[in-house]
Amino acid sequence: GVRTPAEAMAKINEQRQEMAGKEPQNLEEQAISLIGRDIYEKLIKGYTEKQWGQKATELPTFIIRRLPVRLVYDNNYFNDTYQGIPVGGYTQIVEKMLDSDLIDVETGVDFFDKKNEYLKDYPKIVFTGIIDQFFDYQLGELQYRSLRFETEEKNVGNYQGNAVINYTDAETPYTRIIEHKHFEFGKGDKDKTVITREYPADWHRGDEPYYPINNQRNNELYKQYAKLASEQANNVIFGGRLGQYRYYNMDQVLHAALTAVKEEFK
Repeated sequence: GVRTPAEAMAKINEQRQEMAGKEPQNLEEQAISLIGRDIYEKLIKGYTEKQWGQKATELPTFIIRRLPVRLVYDNNYFNDTYQGIPVGGYTQIVEKMLDSDLIDVETGVDFFDKKNEYLKDYPKIVFTGIIDQFFDYQLGELQYRSLRFETEEKNVGNYQGNAVINYTDAETPYTRIIEHKHFEFGKGDKDKTVITREYPADWHRGDEPYYPINNQRNNELYKQYAKLASEQANNVIFGGRLGQYRYYNMDQVLHAALTAVKEEFK
């Protein structure tokens, strides 16, 4: 029933009073304190609970704090000046980084098949795999969230008109549909398109882990693994979402990598 930014802000402020100045203790309380109950239940609750496989009342506050709240017609995800993916995608960037006679690349290799050999033979290893697996799960198993992808070719030139559309209700089993050609402004076959549905999934050993689950139990366990990692610091650098058990966006990954390089060569 609101039509202006002022009316929207007044309604949000009214609904924020539900928290009555209380310090948010979980994602649901944090969301209500930011945007009120209406928007929380319409856009956040269903999406978040199917994404993480947990109730919003059991999730930490920081997951929702990283999203901006605006009263303008700007649907960018963040406030960053530059958003999106590099022209040509990330693959061509990695290919150029590795295009050197000095760099040998092996694929289809399981690090753990030769872990002890690598640790003995190489003066420095950058490890971006699962940190608790590196230490043979000796302190217990950290939790992760996985994903399942369903890709389909459609005989239409334009399926949804956007690179990504999120499905925020609890009933739709997938969280989003990606239409790849729109990442580069609709380039590609004008009569066909490729879409991918993204389904959240529970993680078990052997599955691909995508997201660390940073609740209190996991964070405390990770601190213990981080202590073990510090004892390996002479020849192993732990990095990335899995090696440092934290949620990184792509720009944060690049920043963390550059910081690690500076630390290594200072």
